[in-house]
Amino acid sequence: MAVKLPIYMDYHATTPVDPRVVEAMLPYFTEHFGNAASRNHPFGWEAEEAVDTARKQVADLIGANAKEIVFTSGATESDNLAIKGVAEMYREKGNHIITCVTEHKAVIDTCKRLEKEGYRVTYLPVQKDGLISLDDLRNAITDKTILMSIMTANNEIGVIQPIAEIGAIAKEKGILFHTDAVQAVGKVPFNVNDLKVDLAAMSAHKMYGPKGVGALYVRRRNPRVLLSPIIDGGGHERGMRSGTLNVPGIVGFGKAAELCRLEMEADTKHLSGLRDLLNERLQKGLDEIYINGSTEHRLPHNLNISFAYVEGESLLMGINDVAVSSGSACTSASLEPSYVLKALGAGDDLAHSSIRFGLGRWSTAEEVDYVANKLINVVTRLREMSPLYELAKEGVDLSTMQWEVH
Repeated sequence: MAVKLPIYMDYHATTPVDPRVVEAMLPYFTEHFGNAASRNHPFGWEAEEAVDTARKQVADLIGANAKEIVFTSGATESDNLAIKGVAEMYREKGNHIITCVTEHKAVIDTCKRLEKEGYRVTYLPVQKDGLISLDDLRNAITDKTILMSIMTANNEIGVIQPIAEIGAIAKEKGILFHTDAVQAVGKVPFNVNDLKVDLAAMSAHKMYGPKGVGALYVRRRNPRVLLSPIIDGGGHERGMRSGTLNVPGIVGFGKAAELCRLEMEADTKHLSGLRDLLNERLQKGLDEIYINGSTEHRLPHNLNISFAYVEGESLLMGINDVAVSSGSACTSASLEPSYVLKALGAGDDLAHSSIRFGLGRWSTAEEVDYVANKLINVVTRLREMSPLYELAKEGVDLSTMQWEVH
C-alpha cells in the first residue's frame, strides 16, 4: 500500500477529530443552536440536555459523577483553575504547593505566578527514568502544604507517574491532589476514585475531539473540593467557570470520551504494537540511540528517542515529510533544549537530538516502516559527515577532549 505523505506522528500535540465526533457536533451549529443557559424556551433546554449528556460521557470515562465535571476552554485553563482556585480558597489553611520539574508549562508557569503572590512551591526532581521519588514527595510535605500537582503522563516522554501511590499519600496527609491528566485520559485506564485524585485536567483535542474545549474534574465528596473561580461572570458551571458554554465543542468532547471508553483496549493494542515495531526497527538499524524515560511505565503510543552524534535541526529537516516533535508543542518555538530531558540528566547534545514520536488511531504499519527507513538513512548520512561520531567509534572519550578555540 502506498504511504500518503506527509505522515503524522505528532499525536501528543493534537489529534484529528474523529469523523463520528464531527457528525455528533454538526447539528449544534445550525439546528440546535440554543444557549444552554436559556432556561425559558425549548432551544435552551435542548442545548442544556446535550451538555448534560456530554458531562455524563466525560464523567463515565474517568469513573466520576457528572456533577463533578466543569467544562473549560481547554486543559491550560483547567490547570489554572485547579491550582489558583485551590490556592486562593485554602489560603488560610496554608500556602505550600508541591509539584514536579517535568510538569507541563500550564502547571509550572501557574506555580511561578503564585510564588510571586507569596506562595511557596516545591519542585520535585525526577529520577533518570522520569519518575518522581515517593520518598522525596513525603519529605517535601509540611504542615502548610495544601496541594500536590503531579501530572499523570508526561507530554514529551510519555512516562506515567505512580498516581495511585501519590493519591494515597495525599489522602493520608489531608492534602488535595491535582493531576494534569491530559495525555493519559482516553489512552490508559484512569479512575479518579481508584487513584484518589481530587482534581484532574482534561482536553478534548488530545483524544480525537475538537480544540478549544476541556474539563476539570472537581471532587464533590470525601473531600468536597472548593474552588475560587478565576473567571467571573454569570455563574455558569456552578459558579466555578462563568461564560457561555461552547455547546458544539462540549458535545464533541462527550462523543470523543465515549469512543475512547469503548475502544481504549483495541486502541492500546494497536498503538503499543506499532510503537514497539518502530523501536525495534530503529534499534536494529542504528547504534547510539537512547530511549528517554521509563519503558515500563509509559503511554502505549509514545516513543521519545535521542540520536547521538546528530544535530537536531538537521535531523528534523532530513525527515521533513514526517510530522514529529523535538519537544512539546507548547515549547517548540523555543530553541532551548527540552527542560524535561534535561531533568532526566540528558546533556544538551542528546536533548537537542531527541524526537518524540506520537502514534494515533489512524497510524499504520506501512507508515512506521517508511519512518523507520527514512530515519535510519538520514541519521546514517548525518553521522557520516560527523567527525564526532567517527572519533567515538574509534573509542575516543569525547568528554575528555580539549577543544581549541580560534
